[in-house]
Amino acid sequence: MFVVNGTSKLKKVLMSPPAFLKQAAPINAISVQYADRLLDQEKMLKEYASLVSAYQAAGVEVVEQPAFAETPNAVFARDFGGCVREGYILGRFKKDIRLAERDNYEQKMLELGIPKIAEVTRGYFEGGDFAFIDETTIAIGQIDRTDAQGIEEIRTQLEAYGYSVHAVPANPDYLHLDMCFNLVAPKIAIAYTAGLPDAFLALLDQKGIEVISGSEAMIYQHGYNVQALGNGRVLSLAQNKAINSAMYELGLEVIEVEITELLKAGGGIHCMTFPLERVAE
Repeated sequence: MFVVNGTSKLKKVLMSPPAFLKQAAPINAISVQYADRLLDQEKMLKEYASLVSAYQAAGVEVVEQPAFAETPNAVFARDFGGCVREGYILGRFKKDIRLAERDNYEQKMLELGIPKIAEVTRGYFEGGDFAFIDETTIAIGQIDRTDAQGIEEIRTQLEAYGYSVHAVPANPDYLHLDMCFNLVAPKIAIAYTAGLPDAFLALLDQKGIEVISGSEAMIYQHGYNVQALGNGRVLSLAQNKAINSAMYELGLEVIEVEITELLKAGGGIHCMTFPLERVAE
């Protein structure tokens, strides 16, 4: 058993250091703002190390995928696929700059002994669009990097394991679902609700999930791009005080991490983390 849902106790994650990330590729609404300048690599490596330390301090084992010169954006480990109880789903990148990551991460999962139970081969699917709603309900963003064909491929393959898959279309500027929505506890989510479809909001309501809603601007500040650790704990960016306070007021323990330079490449805490093991609490 690997990942049972999106909010129970996180035991093990896969990450990759930004050792070859020198410049933000202009491939989303955030990174395009910094595409004409070099990133501070020393600062990014320190920020990455602090995130690894935060996971370890929370009792999470961090497995590292080596960095390669040909895959500078592999630091955003979430995007190669998704993981469920039975194994993992291998996605298919839309942008050429990320294509080489697919084979590298597939080899890593083979080394880790995690079976590939589904694969996207015709459409597109990136893991930033993958979200558990509960143990058998999965939402997949149809935003910028995942298309209808990719979602249908996943739906067809996961139905055999008892999962229902729900497409969540949104503004392509939001990039991935995890930029505008995240489940932080079994019955609590944070989201830019005005940017999400009524059908998805109705699904959350049907599941009894309370949604902390914030502004559209928070998407571009990575305010919703947090990581649930289980047992009511959440990793979040220190600078996003409003959403952190809102989660705290609902009884969650918010562990703040100082990251700013890595964000310029277009991804946050959730983007940099691929869950390998979550166990039922």
